Amino acid sequence: MAANDRTAAVHAEGIVKRYGPTVALDGARLTVRPGEAHALVGRNGAGKSTLVSVLTGMERPDAGRVTFGGEPAPGWGDTAAWQRKVACVYQKSMTVPELTVAENLYLNRFRGERTIRWRALRERARELLAGYGVEVDPAARIKELGVEQRQFVEIARALSFGARLIILDEPTARLDAGGIDRLFGKLRALRAQGVAFLFISHHLQEVHELCDTVTVFRDARHVLTAPVPGLAKDALVAAMTGEQTAPARQPRPGARPAGEPVLRAQGLSAEGHFAPLDLTVRAGEVVGLAGATASGNTAIGETLAGLRAPDGGRIAVRGRPVRTGSVPHALAAGIGYVPEDRHREGLVPGRSVAENATLTVADQLGPLGTVLPSRTRAFARRMIASLDIRTTGPGQPVSGLSGGNQQKVVIARALAREPAVLVAVRPTNGVDVKSKDALLGVVREVADGGSGAVIVSDELDDLRICDRVLAVFHGRVTAEFAAGWRDHELVAAMEGMAAVAEDAPRGSTGAAEDAPRGSTGAGEDAPPGSTGAGEDAPPGSTGAGEDAPPGSTGAGEDAPTGATDAGRAPAPDLRKTQGTEGTEGTAP
Repeated sequence: MAANDRTAAVHAEGIVKRYGPTVALDGARLTVRPGEAHALVGRNGAGKSTLVSVLTGMERPDAGRVTFGGEPAPGWGDTAAWQRKVACVYQKSMTVPELTVAENLYLNRFRGERTIRWRALRERARELLAGYGVEVDPAARIKELGVEQRQFVEIARALSFGARLIILDEPTARLDAGGIDRLFGKLRALRAQGVAFLFISHHLQEVHELCDTVTVFRDARHVLTAPVPGLAKDALVAAMTGEQTAPARQPRPGARPAGEPVLRAQGLSAEGHFAPLDLTVRAGEVVGLAGATASGNTAIGETLAGLRAPDGGRIAVRGRPVRTGSVPHALAAGIGYVPEDRHREGLVPGRSVAENATLTVADQLGPLGTVLPSRTRAFARRMIASLDIRTTGPGQPVSGLSGGNQQKVVIARALAREPAVLVAVRPTNGVDVKSKDALLGVVREVADGGSGAVIVSDELDDLRICDRVLAVFHGRVTAEFAAGWRDHELVAAMEGMAAVAEDAPRGSTGAAEDAPRGSTGAGEDAPPGSTGAGEDAPPGSTGAGEDAPPGSTGAGEDAPTGATDAGRAPAPDLRKTQGTEGTEGTAP
């Protein structure tokens, strides 16, 4: 064994794992040093998840070896021994929502003890959290915490077992910019204590911000390990895809001008989420709603699709009014919807590709309300061919597809009724680079075909295909950008700085001229957030969910056409939360 391998937090070499005829890992290797932040990237299906399963003792490799600090990995099935070596903080929290922080930290650690001293337990939990700089009340229930705090609790629990290697699986997927900064700050502090992190992410900018080293997997094999500083993003993407990447997609200079309005929202508002909004989307146009997770842009998208009932305002599609707060009416009016979370809101995992793709057109698959399997399969084959969904056939369970192809199935269902406008919330969330290009290409083609599209996202690459981008901050549109915007301008607007940016693009809007920088419509004494529904609340519910905006800033009275006229309307009281009707289950 090489000397370097003996000092590595983890060293994996020659890892092979097969599932029947499928080779999930083919001679894979990885080395992470103590105190290192090491990124593991690759397209969906590259083998990242399988390697994590091997490194955490969840899967036994068919060949190869794994060592921690030069010592062989624990025996397969020895859970306690694995916990002392490594832990994984998954994208979906593994904590128990109904239990307190202290109970989660010491869950399953009292085997054989007849009594538990609860006060002492909470004090031990407080000391443990303080030791890692985590400021969380041990008596609080996990469901009362935000995503960021839950992640810190899981990291603290892992370290308390003695693990010195923490695997983070898409840790920033549900955090806003401030939460990401705080997470990265905490990780840097822990790295100074010798803790190593394996960072799995599709956000390559975050790899450059946090990590020292990056390893790329492609088609179940290791293809690159290199220092992050000096590694160009294009070179990294080329290693992931096996081909040179094209420049980011921009609207074509010669594209035809936008046509008649296909979607018009007037005075649309949801108390605690977004202020009165006027929005027009024209045929052939893609409009972006750019904002962080808590900006209110997601709530706007859900309201347009009928998942959330507004407090005021109206929506019309091709001039015809739409009953708000009703998914069936939005669907019938011609609004297609792609939800942010395909696992919880977009797919029925136990059903086939065909069944998932045709959920919105069941009335077209047979006479008198019946659904004929032959028509279902034929319809699904057309969608599979149209969107290039990589599947063995219409009957394949959708759970067996890669993330990018699952997302294509969700989009296929949204397009099945040939909608007048497509509303897509973070459509490339959790998919690889090449799948992102394909998915965004589909959205662009929808608009080019004469419909309209709305993209709700904080991903700059998602927004580059838009003809116009509206920046949403604290529930209000604060600026509007035409195609060709510069990254720092849009990011500044998303962070609430559009009103003071000296080089704001022509036509952008900001807060009212007499408003202080970053002021909120709720008043100076408004708290930064409100409380309410937990993580698992249905899409139409409200509360301290992650989409509740912390405040409200107003656009000025001179907002350009297409931007919000919110500056003329009274600001919503974002200190309150108000339950709104929602639709449970799978999004349209």
